[in-house]
Amino acid sequence: MAVIQFIQGINEEVIPDVRLTRSRDGSTGTATFRFANPKVLDSETGNKGTITGMYLIDEEGEIVTRDVNARFVNGKPQGIEAIYVMSEKKNWDRFMRFMERYSEENGLGFVKANPS
Repeated sequence: MAVIQFIQGINEEVIPDVRLTRSRDGSTGTATFRFANPKVLDSETGNKGTITGMYLIDEEGEIVTRDVNARFVNGKPQGIEAIYVMSEKKNWDRFMRFMERYSEENGLGFVKANPS
């Protein structure tokens, strides 16, 4: 089991676009999640609680980021961007284990960027 939640107890069904960056020495990294029209922004789901962060939950536990922002178009919510900063190698390794599980469950693939 590997799920993403914005409101604790309610799994987000929309699969995000995830972009990773990592320092050259591998000690720090950033994961940027972009959700297009996530279920949590639907009026039905929104009535079930308040977005307090993004929670990445699997059998090892929970990874949390509070850096979550909604994107609005013409006054209506259209997406969510969440950023998780990994300040230590152990955080990167833990995040990658979560993403491996989440990817397997949701049929995601990894594409490595070409260095410029």
